[in-house]
Amino acid sequence: MPTASKKVINGWAMYDWANSVYNLVITTTFFPIYFNGMTGKIFGENNVPFLGRTFKNSALYEYATAFAYLLIAVLLPILSSIADTKGNKLRFMQFFCYLGGLSCIGLYWFLGANVEWGILCFVLAAIGYIGSLVFYNSYLPEIAAPEDQDRVSAKGFSMGYIGSVILQIFGFALVLYFDKTGDKSGLGARYTFFLVGLWWMGFAQITFARLPASRPSVERKGVNFLTNGFRELGKVYDQVRKMPLLKTYLFSFFLYSMGVQTVMLAASVFGAKLLHLPDVNLIMTLVLVQLVAIGGAVLMSRLSAKYGNLKVLMSVVLFWILICIGAYFIADAAEGGANVEYYFYAVAVAVGLVMGGIQSLSRSTYSKLMPETKDTASFFSFYDVTEKIAIVIGMFTFGYIDELIGMKYSVLALIVFFLFGFIGLRLSLQKEKKHVFAKAA
Repeated sequence: MPTASKKVINGWAMYDWANSVYNLVITTTFFPIYFNGMTGKIFGENNVPFLGRTFKNSALYEYATAFAYLLIAVLLPILSSIADTKGNKLRFMQFFCYLGGLSCIGLYWFLGANVEWGILCFVLAAIGYIGSLVFYNSYLPEIAAPEDQDRVSAKGFSMGYIGSVILQIFGFALVLYFDKTGDKSGLGARYTFFLVGLWWMGFAQITFARLPASRPSVERKGVNFLTNGFRELGKVYDQVRKMPLLKTYLFSFFLYSMGVQTVMLAASVFGAKLLHLPDVNLIMTLVLVQLVAIGGAVLMSRLSAKYGNLKVLMSVVLFWILICIGAYFIADAAEGGANVEYYFYAVAVAVGLVMGGIQSLSRSTYSKLMPETKDTASFFSFYDVTEKIAIVIGMFTFGYIDELIGMKYSVLALIVFFLFGFIGLRLSLQKEKKHVFAKAA
């Protein structure tokens, strides 16, 4: 099918602009810093009460993140099945957008002592963000021809990073202003949470107005969608396992996503807890990461056009391994009393360079490798479930090792995920070459 009009493409990409502020302003930057700071101030960092048990506050954040992704991994097959059967992806995308946006606004009333309220809003916001993305991603093969999907995917990620940087800078200004006034209740961060919800829901209206109605499958009456969702996921799995290239690629994606997503979700906690960097310095660093990531997403798209998606992904995963090794030695040096602030900034820039690129390229690679089908939401649900289970395992492993022996050893564990992911990509490349050779013959 031909690529849709510029108006539709820009409308689709605008949702990245709208919802990336949650992922990059709240999850990556402000909320983990605020959560650890406020709970540590009130309870002490190793004695945060939650549901009758005490936790290390950084580990509680990591467990809460893993729990949110586990819930959405269970929900996605059901939701995507309903959307594909009835052709109402846009309606579900709107529901999850509003759930996420309103939950972000709810974080304004999290003051540190009411831990359950903060965790509830954080989990619901994560569900809203991830839930809307599966329907958003499933539009890609409907609006872009295969040869344009890398470019369109990269455009979405780039717009997301630009929007996030704008709101991060504004949030940073709010934090600075309220710090100077002597505020101790985190008003700067709390106003930022409120603004994220308004931004997300407000700019999403452009997307909702421009996206076409999704292509419906044949509507089936009397279907139990609770069981049918998992049945549809099973059908996708049956197709995937008969496609050696797609199966191997998805397995490698599962492995390296454990590392990528955990680094992105835990980076600010790492800087605050292990390196003891001031909040202002951390926020400034993470704004810089987003700026670098804009160029990184575009660069990966151009490199993939020249060298191929799998070769570029292999190089990027190797780069992530070097980042983890560097982070471990920085943490080790910090424990010995060395000043590692500028080394952390260097590692943060390196993360930014490959952060957006690997997400954009992974998404478009899957879109290219999946078979032609009307059930795009089910296929992207399978992709998203794969990624979310990877996050659950990655974040739980990171949090458990953090509680057990310390966060710097959690970083070392991520190298194993990346290493096996690289091996999977190498095998995928070999299968791709055989596939191309077989078609030529």
